[in-house]
Amino acid sequence: MLESTKKKIEDENRYYEAVGRRKSSIARVRILTSGPSKSIKEGNLLINDKPYKEYFPTLALQKRVEGPLARLKSLSRFKGTVKVNGGGIAGQADAVRHGLSRALVVFDTNFRKKLKKSGYLTRDPRKKERKKPGLKKARKAPQWSKR
Repeated sequence: MLESTKKKIEDENRYYEAVGRRKSSIARVRILTSGPSKSIKEGNLLINDKPYKEYFPTLALQKRVEGPLARLKSLSRFKGTVKVNGGGIAGQADAVRHGLSRALVVFDTNFRKKLKKSGYLTRDPRKKERKKPGLKKARKAPQWSKR
């Protein structure tokens, strides 16, 4: 096999990996480059072995997940697999977005400026506040009675 052909095959099989987090959700993202001839519009991103449009049924969640790729105008340029667990569906969508952004920066550091400006590389630190003793929830006090 020719040396250039072998290198091209190696580059096609190489993936870029990153971890994204949000609330209690963790997403492990792997992306590969897919040539323009291989562009698959529907199944280019598999989340837990399902197409992302099937895993995230609402349009708002789908837009949240494809945000970094749309920002870079490269929706059909990459294909990827994601393993996500923990938390709810909205937290998982944000974790996938965060992991996807980080993986794109590993692929090409020039993407960092655009993604950082859009806020995709910043991990959202908000979590559920712990319950305090004597209260019903984190801040909700029991009903007050005069007597």
